[in-house]
Amino acid sequence: MNLDYLVVGVASALAIALHVALFVLFRRWMDRDLALSFAGGDPRKRAWMLARLGRARRERVRRRDLPAWLERQAAGYGGEAGGRPAQDSE
Repeated sequence: MNLDYLVVGVASALAIALHVALFVLFRRWMDRDLALSFAGGDPRKRAWMLARLGRARRERVRRRDLPAWLERQAAGYGGEAGGRPAQDSE
């Protein structure tokens, strides 16, 4: 009887861990897609926006503020005319 509870407890814990892992993974994918949506088809701007997303994570930008933050970063991109992206002050 006690073994039944142990099996149910272990299976439940594993199921919860799987759901948490999938939630975190899907959220990262959504953030990546959001950053890439601001880049359009320019491969250099895509790489730059992914770097900006990494910076947002390091700076712990709140999730609700992330779309506006990424939009401001995309507006500050200076590489559209073939030049180098604008340097940011860190």
